[in-house]
Amino acid sequence: MSKKIIALIGFLVLTSGIGFSQDAKTILTLNDCIEIALNNNLDLKRSKLNAESSTVNYKQSRANILPNLNANYDLGLNDGRSIDPFTNDIINQQLTFSNAGLNLNATIFNGFRILNTIKQNRFNLQASEMEIEETKQNLVLEVSLRYIQILNSRDAWEISKSRLETTKKQLERLRVRYNEEIGNPAEYTDMQGQYTNDQVGIINAENSFNLAVSELLRLLNLDTHSEKTFESIFGLVSSEKYPFSADLVYNNALENLATFKSKQLRIDAANSGIKVARSNYFPEVSVFSRLNTNYSSLAKTFTETGTVTNETGDFVNIANQEYPVMRNESVFESHKIGYEDQFNNNLSSVIGVSVRVPLFNGFRAKNQVSLQKIALEDTKVELENTKLLFKQSIEQAYNNMEAAYERYQVLLDQVIAFEESFRINEVRFNNGVSNIVEYLTSKNNLDSAKLNLNQTKYEYLLRIKILDYYRGI
Repeated sequence: MSKKIIALIGFLVLTSGIGFSQDAKTILTLNDCIEIALNNNLDLKRSKLNAESSTVNYKQSRANILPNLNANYDLGLNDGRSIDPFTNDIINQQLTFSNAGLNLNATIFNGFRILNTIKQNRFNLQASEMEIEETKQNLVLEVSLRYIQILNSRDAWEISKSRLETTKKQLERLRVRYNEEIGNPAEYTDMQGQYTNDQVGIINAENSFNLAVSELLRLLNLDTHSEKTFESIFGLVSSEKYPFSADLVYNNALENLATFKSKQLRIDAANSGIKVARSNYFPEVSVFSRLNTNYSSLAKTFTETGTVTNETGDFVNIANQEYPVMRNESVFESHKIGYEDQFNNNLSSVIGVSVRVPLFNGFRAKNQVSLQKIALEDTKVELENTKLLFKQSIEQAYNNMEAAYERYQVLLDQVIAFEESFRINEVRFNNGVSNIVEYLTSKNNLDSAKLNLNQTKYEYLLRIKILDYYRGI
C-alpha cells in the first residue's frame, strides 16, 4: 500500500473521529451538566471569592502577632527662619536637611484580642468554605431539577408529535372519504379542528422545552443559542416506594448538609467576636524601640591652623602711658561634615515599654460587647429558622413524593385502560360503527392520560431528587 493511500486513510479516520467527537459534545448527560455548572456558574464563583477574602483576613489576623517594623526617611530644603538640626540654633538661611529612623513595636498583651481574632477569622474561613459546599449542593440540585424538567418537556413534546401523527393519519383517511363524498362530511372538518389543536399543542410543548433548556444553560453559563441534546435517564421511577421516612431525611440533613455546618461555624465565630470585644476592658502592654539620625547641610567641623595676635580694645595705663591690650587667638579652618559621617555620628536609640490602661471610653467597650452578643443571638436564630424551614420543606416534599407515587400507580392503570378503549374505538370508527365524537373523546382521554402519566413520572423523580439532596446525597 502506497504512502499516499495510507496518509489518506489516516486523514479520513482522523476527520471522522473529530466529527464524531463534535457531535458527541452536543449530547449532555446529567453528569456533564453538573460538571459544567461547577466550573462555570457565577454564583459559585462569587462564593469562592468570598472564601478567598476570608482566607486573606485569617492570614492577616495571624500576621498581627508579629511585631511592626517601619522605616522612615525625609529629605528637604528649608529656606527662611528655622532651627539648625545640628546646633539647634535659630538661623535664617537656606538649609538642606534629612532625617532617617527605624521603629519597632510589638504587642505583649492586649486582653487576648489577637488570639481571639484569629479564632474568629478561622471560624469565618471554615464557614465560607462550607458555604462553597452549600452553593455546590444547591447548584447540583437545581441543575438536576432543570435537567429533569427538560426531559419532562421533551417527552411531552414527543407525545404531542405522536398525537399529531395519529390525527394526521385519520385526517388523510377522512379526506379521501370527504372527496369521494362518502359518510358524514362533518367528520372531516372536525378532524381538521383536532389537527390544528394538536399543532398548537406541539408549539406549546416545544416552547416549554426551549424555556427549560434556556434555564439550564443559564445555570451552566453557556450560550443559550447553541443547540444541545440531552441524554435520557433510564429507570426514572422505581416500582417500590421511597424507603426513607421524613424524620430520617431531616436527621440526615442536619448531619450532612453544609448549610447547617456553615451556620454553626458562624455561631462559633460570633462567640469569638464577644471575646474580642471584651479585650477592650483589659490594659494593653507593648514594647517599642527606635533608632534615629539626621543630617544638616550647615554642619561643620573646625581645625586649628595657627594663632594670631589681635587687640582686644582695652588699654592699660603704665606711668601715665596707655598701652593696648593684646590677645593671642587661635585660627580655625571649617570643613563641612559629610552625609554618611553625620548619619553615623548622629545616631540615637530608644527602647521602652508602653502600657495603655482603658479608664473611660464613653462605654464603647461595653456597647461593643452588647452588639457582639446580639450578633451571636442573631446567628442562633438564623440556625433555628433554617432548621424550621428545612423541616417544613422536607415534610412538604415527602408528602408530594408520596402523592406523586400513588398518582403514578393509578395513572399507569388509566393509560392501559384508555389505550384499550382507544384501540377499540379506532377500529369501530375506521369501520364506520362509531362516530367521530366517540373517537375524539377516546383519543383525547388517552392523550391526556399519557401526558399526566409523563408529568407525574417526572414529578415523582423531582421529589426523590429533592429528598436525596436533603439527605446529603
